[in-house]
Amino acid sequence: MEVEVEVEMSPAAAKAAVFSPYSSPSTALLLQRRVVSWAKETGSPATVSVHVGDRSFNLHKDPLVSRCGYLRQAILRCGDGDGEVVELPASFPGGSEAFEVIGLYCYGDAVALDPFNVAAVRCAAEFLDVSGLGARCDLYINQVVLQSWDDALIVLQRCQPLLPVAEELLVVSRCVESLAFMACMEILDPDGDEQRRERDQPGLLAAAAARGLAGRRWDAELVKELAARDLWIKDLVALPFEFFRRIVLALRRQGMKEKYVSPVVLFYANKWVLSKKTHKFMASTDTGDGETDANRRATAILQGVIDLLPLESSAATGGAIPVSFYFALLARSITLELSDESQTRLRELVASNLQFARVDDLPLPEPEQDAGGQSIAGSPEVRAMESIVASHVSMQRRGAEAVAELWDRYIAQIVGDPKLRPDRLAELIGVVPAGDRKSHDHLYEAIDTYIVEHPGLSGDEKASLCGHLECRKLSHEACIQAVQNDRMPLRLIVQALFVQQLHTHRAFTECSDSFRCMHSGELLVPVSGGQAASAGVLQQLHWLHAVGIAAAVRE
Repeated sequence: MEVEVEVEMSPAAAKAAVFSPYSSPSTALLLQRRVVSWAKETGSPATVSVHVGDRSFNLHKDPLVSRCGYLRQAILRCGDGDGEVVELPASFPGGSEAFEVIGLYCYGDAVALDPFNVAAVRCAAEFLDVSGLGARCDLYINQVVLQSWDDALIVLQRCQPLLPVAEELLVVSRCVESLAFMACMEILDPDGDEQRRERDQPGLLAAAAARGLAGRRWDAELVKELAARDLWIKDLVALPFEFFRRIVLALRRQGMKEKYVSPVVLFYANKWVLSKKTHKFMASTDTGDGETDANRRATAILQGVIDLLPLESSAATGGAIPVSFYFALLARSITLELSDESQTRLRELVASNLQFARVDDLPLPEPEQDAGGQSIAGSPEVRAMESIVASHVSMQRRGAEAVAELWDRYIAQIVGDPKLRPDRLAELIGVVPAGDRKSHDHLYEAIDTYIVEHPGLSGDEKASLCGHLECRKLSHEACIQAVQNDRMPLRLIVQALFVQQLHTHRAFTECSDSFRCMHSGELLVPVSGGQAASAGVLQQLHWLHAVGIAAAVRE
């Protein structure tokens, strides 16, 4: 008697089977033919119905019981009826595609393992307690998958929906360690010719590209294009963050130099945190509140990236991470809800790189934010920078003079805001101690611009702001400009006039000494006459200072 057996599947499941990347349509067809063949050979019908998701498989009891411990126990619990129904739980890893392979194996057929299905089959075999198949999968993973970059990457990506089972079976960790090892082998140069390898070997192009970003304003889309040129980086950047994080830790553990590891972190953060195009795509594809969900994902990734970044400054890591990258992360973090721990660590990273930054790196509010009626000086961006600079000052870090000049340049960018009050400007100026400012040129420019943009200032307000200026720290050119600037208080003009005379006298003295040296051929020692002249200039200083005070009183 011919027994007709069919494997029932819904139209949606049939379509999924056709387009499944790791279960070809022939797997379902082979299983169906094998069930029919078994029925013909033994004359027994398929009495066990196994439900996996929305698909059901009508199979024979004997092959299942002989090789599958889970189904053996489930069938025993069903009793000796004419038909047993086994419903696999939703936690069954691999779904119906993996079960098709399990079914073929139970019927004694050879199973075709490949990088697309081996992880799912391994997890399914463990779940169902299929004798012998788990060991066969492990052998395939060790001898085939872990020897190839592409295969290991495919298997790792397939493990995402199989967690935590794939983790417990060490499939994830084996792939992570193998990928890290192959990456290190790609980087290692036994001949020591790093420059040649950076030029010729794809695995090193990204590191060189990252160093080439130094001194440039951060452009997330340009950086994405650079990352796409290196397939090694492109593959890692496409991974889920947890897998990516573990590979980065494995790279460091296996000895890869930080100048090669850090750019990988940089490119990952640029794509998933800094790129506006990626953010827009995630917001449009997420269900529910797309913008909120996209920000939540970006927040989680950014917090993870902050933990992966080296604590050393950009200079200490050989420029592996451009300084502008830290400030780009800072600007993005302002729009996200970072944990206090991550926010503190990010600001410490920014502070450690502050002396190497350019004013273009420092964040400012977007133009559309300015239209909201709030002063730029009260924006989260400016307040964040104010806090970071104040922290740098309090910690007495190196580069105080460079940071002071950077801060004065930054202030100059916001003094044009019509909503900026004089007392708020004074607060910003006072963030950096006067002693840290080697030159007051940029501070003078900022205050002068503020006075121009705010013509309604009173004389007292002008005098209060100009009180932060020390004319002796102005360059000769700035002094000349201050003397001729009728917008400045008279006291400042008088002080600038004296300093200008002092500069002129010093230049005249140096020129005179140089002239005498040229004609006498002797090294001249300053004589009492020069000292007397300097003393005279100092007397003029006290006189002009007194005149300035008197003028200020008259004002």
